[in-house]
Amino acid sequence: MFIIVDERELVTSGYAARFVQEGVASAGFTPRQFIDWVGAAVDDDIQAVEGFLIGDCPDREEMPRLIRRKSQAPVIAMNEGPSLEQTLGLFSAGVDDVVRKPVHVREILARTHAIRRRAQARSDSASAGAIQVFFNGGDPIVNGAPLSLPRRERRILEYLVVNRGRRLTKAQIFNAVYGLFDDDVEENVIESHISKLRKKLRTQLGYDPIESQRFLGYMLKQPAADAIERERLLATG
Repeated sequence: MFIIVDERELVTSGYAARFVQEGVASAGFTPRQFIDWVGAAVDDDIQAVEGFLIGDCPDREEMPRLIRRKSQAPVIAMNEGPSLEQTLGLFSAGVDDVVRKPVHVREILARTHAIRRRAQARSDSASAGAIQVFFNGGDPIVNGAPLSLPRRERRILEYLVVNRGRRLTKAQIFNAVYGLFDDDVEENVIESHISKLRKKLRTQLGYDPIESQRFLGYMLKQPAADAIERERLLATG
């Protein structure tokens, strides 16, 4: 989910509509609405945000400082025109990137993924329950043993682990795995990859850790011990 903050409703609604066209959930706020929301939002809501897009706001340099108190998600600011003073001020305030309007949402998504990749590169691995993935191309460790996976399935698992507990659309996973500008591959290939990945994880874990809901997407879950045992019993007959 992306949050767009701008004092002009035409801007927030326009970008929100374009995000939806790319299969990415979003919400637009005026600066005052955003300040109220971020102050009252629970951790789960904040953690569901993949990135913040900041447009024209009074005291705009306060926005990234406010965000950083609650979230480490990428913050991208939009400038109406070239201004070195504004750009330097925004970077000093904590934004991750500054772009000049107009900017396509695909470019925003690409920049967000690049920021996340750089952050992941500073960490060698990430874990979710009995699953550990590595960002150096190594096979994941699942239930204490290596699990050899094709490159696409491994990348999907890495993306699910990094976003554990967050529901991801097919389009989001496709963009993360194939890139935003790959027109030669259909998004439906993700369903095939995930189906194969789930079978392998179920074999090694004894339960299926990926929850799917039609039209909503996929999420890496961590079932409670009793739920895991039920799934193992069902799997063994």
